[in-house]
Amino acid sequence: MLKPSLQLKIGQSLTMTPQLQQAIRLLQLPTLDLHTQIQEVLEENIMLEMEDLPDALSANTESAVEVETIKTDELWQSQVVEQSQDGGWDGEDRPITEFADELGETLHEHLNWQLEIERFTAREMLIGEALVDSINDDGYLIDDIEEIITSLDEQPPVMVEEAEKTLLKIQRLDPVGVGARSLSECVMRQIEQLDVSTPGYQLALNIAGGHLDLVASRDYGELRRGLHISEEHLHEALALVRACNPKPGLAVSPATAQYVIPDVFVQKIDNRWQVEISPTGIPRLSVNQQYAKLLHGSSEHAVLKAQLQEARWFIRSLEIRNETLMKVATSIVSRQVGFLELGDEAMKPMVLRDIAEEIGMHESTISRVTTNKYMHTPRGVFEFKFFFSSHLSSDSGEDQSSTSVRAKIRKMIAAENPAKPLSDSKVMNLLKDEGISVARRTVAKYREAMSISSSSERRTRETK
Repeated sequence: MLKPSLQLKIGQSLTMTPQLQQAIRLLQLPTLDLHTQIQEVLEENIMLEMEDLPDALSANTESAVEVETIKTDELWQSQVVEQSQDGGWDGEDRPITEFADELGETLHEHLNWQLEIERFTAREMLIGEALVDSINDDGYLIDDIEEIITSLDEQPPVMVEEAEKTLLKIQRLDPVGVGARSLSECVMRQIEQLDVSTPGYQLALNIAGGHLDLVASRDYGELRRGLHISEEHLHEALALVRACNPKPGLAVSPATAQYVIPDVFVQKIDNRWQVEISPTGIPRLSVNQQYAKLLHGSSEHAVLKAQLQEARWFIRSLEIRNETLMKVATSIVSRQVGFLELGDEAMKPMVLRDIAEEIGMHESTISRVTTNKYMHTPRGVFEFKFFFSSHLSSDSGEDQSSTSVRAKIRKMIAAENPAKPLSDSKVMNLLKDEGISVARRTVAKYREAMSISSSSERRTRETK
């Protein structure tokens, strides 16, 4: 028979107190969301008051950076550069885009829905779904039709001509031009939807078919001479071309503008990189001392006493948030001085564990701090996560970051002979000459992540 007994065991455990839960929750919030949380607490807790002026948030809003819009503009410029052989426009002659869909529907969902309701046969549906899967967010077909149809187990086998006809039907769905394989094809499909009697119609098709490079370079004199047209007719045709959307997919899956307020500012002062919390950051809160004095020594007003304790916890949680942000940002900057001074190629490899070990925090905490937190630097505004990248070995013994390797690949391809574009294997060998060991498939993965076409596609554009 078992006898009851007492045993003493020593162990360690982490108790997630309400205070710790609050500190972690505040740490995760981006600045704008944190302002909303602070406003709610101020309205609910009479013991809290804001030291800063009430328009602190409006000052923040004015200093907000439209991160995604900046990226979108850069993508536009890169598309003109990458596809100037296919054609494009310059930034000033940017075409009018359609209103973006705000229902949350993806481009693939939108196209597959149309496959079901349009007059597509069962076989065309099968081919169409495979084609839609290979359309990127910008609306372009990124895989060769031959590669796409080889994955289809259909009898009789799908022929290229059959897939081409299905693709043409997809390109005439909404948004028009989606599924195009080049900027030229995309623009032509959009012009074709117009009435043939539209002034400049046929001329616009001719320009889209083979002269978009002259539109991109604004060489209108050469256009007039080459096409033997008047300035008036050219103006009519260009108006149709410029009205087309070079990235039709974004009309359904838009790159929504994301406004952020930098959490920290980084600048070089007296030859040293310094970090400071955003001066227009979180408003300073304090305990209302008049109410606190009324409660001193009193055993009554339990509700107010609870609010006083909660107010102190909240203020301390905000202090912890700022302290942690400062520690993490300072550690990141100290490791990435090369990037701040020289750019992407000087980015050092860095993972969450590196920062966690340096400042004595758990990796999960570093992950929370680096999500939706932004750093304003002389090179632009970056999310903390941007500075983290994997390690790649080199002959020198000093590891390279994946970010720096991607920058080297981009630089090599930008400097290549357009008539003899570099293959992934050639890029791999060039990197090996620099002492960087990277597999060919890794080069291909990095190239695709930067939206750079394969060497065969770049050669094809050059020969057109």
